Amino acid sequence: MSKLRQQLLILYTANSYPDAALIGYSMYDGSSDDMPPHEVDTPMPYETVLDAMRDGWRVIQYPSLGRQKGNELETDYLEFEFVLEKIVEKAHE
Repeated sequence: MSKLRQQLLILYTANSYPDAALIGYSMYDGSSDDMPPHEVDTPMPYETVLDAMRDGWRVIQYPSLGRQKGNELETDYLEFEFVLEKIVEKAHE
């Protein structure tokens, strides 16, 4: 069995540019059995998507720009979502 595992980093930004400020994130680590704590005040891992790319993360999904104006008062998902991945060796055997 391969020792390589995927890590996913989902970054939410203020607009569709990779150098836009982050407003939220989620991380999923397939290389470890440890579950990271989900705390509200956890600091952002990077300031921008571009910073994550410079640290070795690969963008595998760019945000879709299909949302229509006029729905500003409706609750919805975070609009500008970048999905990034890293392939790393499994942390524990």
